[in-house]
Amino acid sequence: MPPSTPPFGPLDFQLVLLRRMADHQPVLVDDARRELGVGLAEMREANRRWQAMVRSPRSRGAAQRYRSVLGEPSATARRKIGDLECDALQWPVPLWPGLRFEVLTAPGGAVWNEWLVRAPGAAAPPLHTADDLRPWSCTVDEVARAFAPVRPMEGTAPTRWRLALTLPGGHPAVAEFTWGLLQEVRPAGTPR
Repeated sequence: MPPSTPPFGPLDFQLVLLRRMADHQPVLVDDARRELGVGLAEMREANRRWQAMVRSPRSRGAAQRYRSVLGEPSATARRKIGDLECDALQWPVPLWPGLRFEVLTAPGGAVWNEWLVRAPGAAAPPLHTADDLRPWSCTVDEVARAFAPVRPMEGTAPTRWRLALTLPGGHPAVAEFTWGLLQEVRPAGTPR
């Protein structure tokens, strides 16, 4: 009889976040995976299991899936975005102690957004120059505020965001994010 598969938990979820980031930052992902004491095969298996959960015809709603994997949120808040009200659910992510995984849900529980944000009370890094935009140092919101005005662009895959921005000196650039965390900044017009 094969051994039973352990429940999908917070460690597995961190591996899912890392798996998508590996396309941009393989060295940082390898370092983080080693910090977590996990091999490449385990990261791939966590991602496979996550994808199976997401695509399952018996799948729970996304908000319930996060609760079953991450437990009850460490913080919840009601937010107004324009004319829309939503609930913001946040969970700690041990790999990034200064961040929280945030899920924004509509009335009725539909998930509008899911990404990493700065933890309440954690200081955002100072963002003034291109050198300040280091991989994994800041979130979509932080870059958008620091380099306003920015233009949102379509992401290259689910869980990815891009911002067109102008760096000091008038240099147009594109910032790439995965799960809301900065992965790279490159000159505008430079293909990935």
